[in-house]
Amino acid sequence: MSNRICHIEIDEKGLARPTPEIEQERRVAIFDLLEENRFGLPLRDGRAVPDGPYRLHLAIRENRLVFDIATEDGARVGEFHLSLGPFRQVVKDYFQICESYFDAVKRLPPSQIEAIDMARRGIHNEGAAILQDRLSGKAEVDTDTARRLFTLICVLHWG
Repeated sequence: MSNRICHIEIDEKGLARPTPEIEQERRVAIFDLLEENRFGLPLRDGRAVPDGPYRLHLAIRENRLVFDIATEDGARVGEFHLSLGPFRQVVKDYFQICESYFDAVKRLPPSQIEAIDMARRGIHNEGAAILQDRLSGKAEVDTDTARRLFTLICVLHWG
């Protein structure tokens, strides 16, 4: 399938060093994303864009989330920027619930961990929905791809 991401890179310049839990979330998100994703690019100014698979470079520059996209062989396809404003509250909520979850895993019974995990998944789904909405007209992603990309956005926000 050509409408997919085949490589992903995160620009770590200026980022705080992640906790082991955050680093694990990142590794899992990247692995899962590369295993299965849907990422297509619509017409740009009425012109078709090169077919994928695509290489994606994610960064934060000037308070904007940057998607820099190239073909599998490295030919630049384009770049688009998303304001981070719509993500701020959901990312904050996600970090808070993740902190509660990581703490709960160490000391609470499974029933309480499950309740926190359900809340965590709900916030994660909310973040993925915001991302899908923000990507409208720029990139086409399915829900699972949006969830994994949202995890990576959270990693970029860390610290």
